[in-house]
Amino acid sequence: MSTAESWTVGKLLTWTTEYLKKSGSQSPRLDAEVLLAHARGCQRIELYTAFADEPDAEVKTAFREMVRRRSEGAPVAYLVGHKEFYSASFEVNPDVLIPRPETEHLIVEALDRAKLLRTKRGIVDQPLHVADVGTGSGIIAITIAKQLKNAHVTAFDISPAALTLARRNAVAHKLTEQQIDFVESDLLSSYRLPQKFDMILSNPPYVSETEYQQLERTVREFEPKLALIGGPEGYELIARLLAQARDHLAADGYAIFEFSPMLAKRLDGFVDGSWQTPVVSKDLAGHARIVTLQQNTQESPAT
Repeated sequence: MSTAESWTVGKLLTWTTEYLKKSGSQSPRLDAEVLLAHARGCQRIELYTAFADEPDAEVKTAFREMVRRRSEGAPVAYLVGHKEFYSASFEVNPDVLIPRPETEHLIVEALDRAKLLRTKRGIVDQPLHVADVGTGSGIIAITIAKQLKNAHVTAFDISPAALTLARRNAVAHKLTEQQIDFVESDLLSSYRLPQKFDMILSNPPYVSETEYQQLERTVREFEPKLALIGGPEGYELIARLLAQARDHLAADGYAIFEFSPMLAKRLDGFVDGSWQTPVVSKDLAGHARIVTLQQNTQESPAT
């Protein structure tokens, strides 16, 4: 990208799209638009009325640097510092996994189960206690706290850096301590309060060590390994979480977690007889994505 030429918004987008396409981007035009909008401090849609405008030198320099880093594999979300999830914007950085749209299915399932719980208990606005284990940037905990009236969410993560970011996101979304709090913990191991959770939610690491080597270079080189690998087979961390969840889940409560479609046929390997038959939900691509569980008790309510 020569600095001697006149580079309008339209020309920058055209050139960058072709450049990122050759660099291996799966969405080169979208990447170019998001990066340029960020450099200009505007919304993407505003670019379309500014094709003939030439950004100033400072904007072009910032844009050029982001394009260089994107061509080397850096994710767009980390470059601009935020990612949309469930129609809201969340700050992200390399300390946390980048939110994926598939995780929105977990939110939908959790909200449906919360409604079902309240209906069964006969209290429409009953306060619910929800855990989000491995909160990362806080997208699940914060979204549930915003969407679910009279809920208190406790967000757990083993990473202090992730919790720091999640707290910032909670503040940005104007949540109070009565709605959400954060606990540094290896899964639920640090939880000591007697309060049982009505729902335990998680998007845990579920990639096997073999699968990790096959992930896109962008994921392997830039996203935190701790948030991806669940163990040699991929399900070991989920099995640990479920073992802990039994002691912290209300008798009629739900454990809901995201997992890999490749683990769908192996549920018997890590969901033991202390749980009822798993309910598996599929994502928009038709892949098994969300598992909902209830404990096996003598008077367990039907799912």
